[in-house]
Amino acid sequence: MGVRLSFTRVHFFRSQARLCLSLCPWAAIHCPSPRIQRLPAPQSWLTHPDWNSKMHSFWIRFSAASCILTASMLWTVSTFAQAGPAKVTVAEVVERDLSSGRSFVGTVEPRRQSSIGSAVSGRVTEFLVNEGDRVTKGQPLARLLTRNLDLQIAAAKAEHELRKHELLELKNGARVEERRESEARMQAAHAAMKLALTKLARVKGLIERNAATREEIDEVAAVSETATAMHLAAKAANDLVIAGPRPERIAQAETRVEAAEAEVDRLLDILEKHTIKSPFAGYVVAEHTEEGQWIESGKLVAEVVEVDPIEVRVNVQESYIPRLTIGASARIDIEALPSQTFVGTVIAIVPKGDVKSRTFPVRIELKNSWQSDETPLLKPGMFAKVELPVDQKRNVLLVPKDSLVLGGQQPVVFVVTTDEENKITVRSVSVQLGIAVDSWIEVRGDLKAKESVVVEGNERLRVGAEVVTEAAKIKPPLAALKSQLPKTNVQ
Repeated sequence: MGVRLSFTRVHFFRSQARLCLSLCPWAAIHCPSPRIQRLPAPQSWLTHPDWNSKMHSFWIRFSAASCILTASMLWTVSTFAQAGPAKVTVAEVVERDLSSGRSFVGTVEPRRQSSIGSAVSGRVTEFLVNEGDRVTKGQPLARLLTRNLDLQIAAAKAEHELRKHELLELKNGARVEERRESEARMQAAHAAMKLALTKLARVKGLIERNAATREEIDEVAAVSETATAMHLAAKAANDLVIAGPRPERIAQAETRVEAAEAEVDRLLDILEKHTIKSPFAGYVVAEHTEEGQWIESGKLVAEVVEVDPIEVRVNVQESYIPRLTIGASARIDIEALPSQTFVGTVIAIVPKGDVKSRTFPVRIELKNSWQSDETPLLKPGMFAKVELPVDQKRNVLLVPKDSLVLGGQQPVVFVVTTDEENKITVRSVSVQLGIAVDSWIEVRGDLKAKESVVVEGNERLRVGAEVVTEAAKIKPPLAALKSQLPKTNVQ
């Protein structure tokens, strides 16, 4: 805003100057600007017929222009006076005993990388992503043809419904009408049995009086036994209707229902596998199929990488490994991004080194940043230089990361000073960067402990500018020092 206002003032002064030159004939004669029309030579003015009227008009215009120019100068001065000192936020330079850093070469790598394949065979009907697309967790990447599978699922669901209704029928037992029918049959059998027994008793009486033959009594006795057996059968059937189905039959029906349900779940699982999804959020970095292509089970479909958080992998010589601990902070410089500095944390020291170089892989994790087009700032494959605290301890100066002004030949910080007139101004100090401790970075330059550096508002400052300071709410890196101490096991 200040830069735009300054340009506005310059253009205003130029316009006022052009106005004065256009009103003053002597200035117009000596002005080389082609935009101002030159007047006749001074010798011809006295002989000009309208000389007096023109001179009178000129002095009126010149006086008006002078008033305008004076007013604009007074307005500009008052505006400068109203601007006042810039408001900035400052933090003190802290002094700590830390392990000095050593630089290592590394590579930016994705936190996770997955080569996604198909669990089933089929024809690709839809390929939904392109290389470079951003995907979310569970987002479909491709779909396979499922027409035949849909028919199988419909049949399995129908079978499942059938088995469920069979089980329900067994659990509900006989209906009221069926029980009445069973009781009626039992009563009819009982009546038939009573009739047969009565006939048998009558025939036996006739035999005693020699009024019936032996064949008649045998026939009536057979009918009586049959009626008795029919009554017992009807009574047993009625008892079965009242008792309901056996528990074993219900258990068998339940098993058939479970088997049908499992068949539906199996087919639905196969159907779900016909849609290949991303296992995590990230970016598609490779395509291995296309719409219409037949793929076999296990063949690759696409590759996805996770870039937030992102990692940097460096190979550290074995002599430095004992001095490096999990959780230590690391300063990271990306060659493709010279105007930015990043801070990461050591998350793993791989306990298997390379036998030829005698180096061990070290993984450093840091949060990725996003550009205006929503693409990650740090991308896998970038070249990185990592400063790790692996040397002997020494006294260092630390400043907040936000106090660094990058983009020039060398990083600078603005240090707050007080002159003889008690005016608070800033001076620029070029620094060299060292190790990182959380959001603090080691600096080497013309600095002293307890000096105040600008952490907010430094992007618009110039050397010698007057400022009004406010203390920043930044905690000194006390807790971060623990990450540099060797870990010990307490028995």
